[in-house]
Amino acid sequence: MPNNDLQGGTVAFLCAPEGTEQVELTEPWKAVEQAGATPRLVSTQSGRLQAFNHLDKGDTFPVDTTVDATDHSEFDGLVLPGGVANPDFLRTDPGAVAFVRSFFDAGKPVAVICHGPWTLIEADVVRGRTMTSWPSLQTDLRNAGATWVDEEVKICEDGPNVLVSSRKPDDLKAFCQAAVEAFKR
Repeated sequence: MPNNDLQGGTVAFLCAPEGTEQVELTEPWKAVEQAGATPRLVSTQSGRLQAFNHLDKGDTFPVDTTVDATDHSEFDGLVLPGGVANPDFLRTDPGAVAFVRSFFDAGKPVAVICHGPWTLIEADVVRGRTMTSWPSLQTDLRNAGATWVDEEVKICEDGPNVLVSSRKPDDLKAFCQAAVEAFKR
């Protein structure tokens, strides 16, 4: 039975036009909907984004708005799904990086999974934070000033906002629960 803890809220899901790990988009999306909020897909281009199941093409999803047509004030929180190509593309787009940074500047909760922290590193918002990720990002995160831990989900409140992070698709149940809790605050 869905809880309506986020009733009336809106959560941004930032994804590149292609390369997002589909399950890391769809499972948190469902959790946000079940909690009563409206998820909105934000990208760098309008149209549809191509999700992936690891390296194989998955489904496509309609983009609700672009980073240059919206800002953090329209949202109560931000989810950054992973996939290797997704955050690698986002971190090279100044509009996407600024969009991410604005959530931290505004003190709004952010949830990130897998390779998603690459975009956070580019936005220079991980310094002094404790977080987890796909293991291959641990050196990148440490070099950017974060403390990396190998945990299913890490909730860090040592900064301007709540930062929820997880390592991989196997962590999605815990990730989704922690993200919804963070978005309630």
